[in-house]
Amino acid sequence: MTEQHRPAAEYRIEELAHRSGATVRTIRAYQDRGLLPKPERRGRANVYGDAHLARLRQISDLLDRGYTLASIKDLLEAWDSGRGLSGVLGLVAEIDGPWTDEETGRITRQELDATFGGTPDEAAVADAVELGVLEPVPGSAEEFLVPSPQELAVAAELHSAGVPLPAISGHLRELRVQVEHIASRFLDFTTEHVFQQYFDHPPSDAEAEEAAGLVRRLRPLAQQTVDAELARAMRSLASRYLRHHLHSEPPERTSAEHVPLPAATVQSVRDLVGPAGVAAFVAAATEREVSARRMDALVADAAPAAPDVDKDRGTGPAR
Repeated sequence: MTEQHRPAAEYRIEELAHRSGATVRTIRAYQDRGLLPKPERRGRANVYGDAHLARLRQISDLLDRGYTLASIKDLLEAWDSGRGLSGVLGLVAEIDGPWTDEETGRITRQELDATFGGTPDEAAVADAVELGVLEPVPGSAEEFLVPSPQELAVAAELHSAGVPLPAISGHLRELRVQVEHIASRFLDFTTEHVFQQYFDHPPSDAEAEEAAGLVRRLRPLAQQTVDAELARAMRSLASRYLRHHLHSEPPERTSAEHVPLPAATVQSVRDLVGPAGVAAFVAAATEREVSARRMDALVADAAPAAPDVDKDRGTGPAR
């Protein structure tokens, strides 16, 4: 029998689930969300075909690429209306690709401890994992992936120069807030002046490929601009700092003591004021409590003694 005259395959939902790797519940959920066409009704049974199987495999592939179900629905609707997916997928791959030439590294726990003074510090490691500076290797408790070896090397240099690890983590959190603001402004700027022409309608394959080429051209500009401006600012500010400290009395230094706080307390404060404001909030709350107690003590010391009730009873006017 030729391919042209071969009867189309038909599946019940259980067989479709088996062939696609999806569950029956997932298939029904896709139908409800409009991601999967309704099956053909045959009496009391629902019948699916090869088109349903192909669509399920498309959805699975797009999920593996990191798409959400909402974006997958938009892409599949574009596909159904006659527009291809290759250009859009190429654009997304260009944006999702690495934005730096730096290669991921690995480090063992023993090497990590040696890099930071030789003394194990569980709290610091947990902080680094939370920040994404380290990523645990699945199945290995003694090895980490290092997404940015340069960032870890900077932390090691700062620590060897005398900066405490909690201060390094706090500085990184604060820096990230500011850098993410810069990145957001750069994206807003380029979208308004360059990419808006592609985003105000579903792009064709040719338009998506053209946009992907622009991403490749513009990708290094943000880092180059920040590098140049940071170098300019550091040169200017460092000279100003040096002149100030050479021509003025050294400021009075106050010692800082690192007091460990419960993780739940730190997390609550972080949720309230954000990562960058944790230290300032704790310091302000502490100062307020200390001031309140000083005021209470002053009021207690200045309060007049209670009057002698027995004496007062004999001091009234004579009748």
